[in-house]
Amino acid sequence: MSTFTESAAFDRVLEPVAEILTPEVARGIVNMRADPQLQARLNELASKANQGDLSESERQEYRDYVDAIDFIGIFQAKARAVLARTTSA
Repeated sequence: MSTFTESAAFDRVLEPVAEILTPEVARGIVNMRADPQLQARLNELASKANQGDLSESERQEYRDYVDAIDFIGIFQAKARAVLARTTSA
């Protein structure tokens, strides 16, 4: 029996959204990056996680960021596929 992963669920939910993306919007999604303040916080949490120094609230905050980043990564992959289809068409 195969396991339906969270990633597969995101993928399935995002497919209809990806189908209506214009190339311009898809490029914007592909180029999305964390702002400097967010990136600094992510770096701080990652460093503390690697050292085993996260408080419980920081651990939850870090998990939430990781989940959001995973979601954005899947969305960016969909956007890249849209761009690949439009450039090869």
